Amino acid sequence: MTTGHIMMAMTLDGFVARKDHALDWLFKQPSGNEDHGFVEFMDSVDVLVMGTGSLRTVLGFDMWPYDKPVVVLSRSMTKDDLPSDLRDKVEFSTAAPKDLWESFAERGFERVYVDGGAIIQSFLKAGLINDMKVSMIPILIGDGIRIFGDIDHDIDLELQSATSFPSGLVDLVYRVKTA
Repeated sequence: MTTGHIMMAMTLDGFVARKDHALDWLFKQPSGNEDHGFVEFMDSVDVLVMGTGSLRTVLGFDMWPYDKPVVVLSRSMTKDDLPSDLRDKVEFSTAAPKDLWESFAERGFERVYVDGGAIIQSFLKAGLINDMKVSMIPILIGDGIRIFGDIDHDIDLELQSATSFPSGLVDLVYRVKTA
């Protein structure tokens, strides 16, 4: 069975990025050598799914950070929009979340990392997220892209753990309750 998992950093006022997808606020946090579990999390997933905003942000990094397959949901971008060295590492899809999930199951992907505000929202609405780890960053930026947008029904969560760090970051892990 394919399961969906979120690992995101969020400002205290609920944003995962600025309106232009910038993450400058995140990189200025003095988290030093704190282990927030990203490597362990990445080792646990089979594939990543993200939107074009997240892809454009990642393309601005010095190095491509993923060694897993990456699927980008986009109606506008194609492989031609990628640097040539990434064309075999990224695929594009226009599938709806549930259809994409079925294709992941057919391909043997069991654990999916769902990344990016709008993509997380659509997969939550479709009932495809099993758990989420949200790192609360001690900063207010006032405006940006929300991790959770408007929803048409309550999504009940069960706290699995809360871990605070000397930097002021707090990692919250929730399981999504099923009806």
